[in-house]
Amino acid sequence: MAKKLYVGNLSYNTYEDGLRTLFAAYGNVESVKIITDRDTGSSKGFGFVEMSTDDEARAAIAGTNGREYDGRQLKVNEAMDKPRRDRDSGGGGGYGRW
Repeated sequence: MAKKLYVGNLSYNTYEDGLRTLFAAYGNVESVKIITDRDTGSSKGFGFVEMSTDDEARAAIAGTNGREYDGRQLKVNEAMDKPRRDRDSGGGGGYGRW
């Protein structure tokens, strides 16, 4: 089963191909995604790399966390599941809601 890693503190000049090459040294890279701003298309400075196995993911974390890449010190760890947003959790302070 693939293991998703969070990769933070990316340079805004880092591209997915470069991350794929960096992480390929630790095993089979299933996917790479740098998160971008939907309006500008600019990198938000973090992304995700999916490795094929848990062992490859552990090796990639050990080999890249704290490593300098494109002039920045990477922060790499196991990605957490995105918290589920409850549609009825409120937020709007509408009148008449008791």
